[in-house]
Amino acid sequence: MKKEYSTIPASMESMQTYGFHWMDFVTAIPSPLFVVTSYKSNGRPNACLQSWSCFGSRPEGFYAILSSVNKSGHLYQTVKQHGEVVLNFPSADYYDRCYATIRHNQFDDDEIALSGLSAEPAATVQAPRIKECFLNLECRFLWEKDIIEGDSHALMCFEICHISADQQHLEESDLGRYGESGYLYNIHYPVNPETYQGTSRDAIAVLHKLREMSEY
Repeated sequence: MKKEYSTIPASMESMQTYGFHWMDFVTAIPSPLFVVTSYKSNGRPNACLQSWSCFGSRPEGFYAILSSVNKSGHLYQTVKQHGEVVLNFPSADYYDRCYATIRHNQFDDDEIALSGLSAEPAATVQAPRIKECFLNLECRFLWEKDIIEGDSHALMCFEICHISADQQHLEESDLGRYGESGYLYNIHYPVNPETYQGTSRDAIAVLHKLREMSEY
């Protein structure tokens, strides 16, 4: 039996949503986790753990769309100043260090080093890469848009211009890109409105292949 929801369920009316819509918690749709790195105006590395994003391609290019970039944060400021970033994808072994970037967010902080991670130069953009991450996507800013007028967060689109990938993760018979050693996903406060009693927690997840599909 399906449950139908078009207005906030009674069980969630007093829930602290931290600026998110209640539907986000009911659907709890996973989104890839990665760290966006750039340089602040003082030359120090900036690192921002990010989710709520998607990736798409056309024959002309491959693009990353970040749907919730805080306009008052360092990431937004560095994009407006320099227009170049790196998206760094950690495996589970390095998630805790990547999460630590949330605590080291002062303007004078080297947010990569203080989180126990290592910076390395990017190949094509003026932004640092995180050495420990198995995939690094070097990107240039294309455009931004407010989803609703006057929003405090912006949707930002980047063109991916260079890929750096660990060979062991490219090889599916080795570490691969999926399963326990591959991509991480953010599961944002999954709530069952029929049983919710005021508590829920974020979770991280990995992706396992279900089956191979037929070739095109």
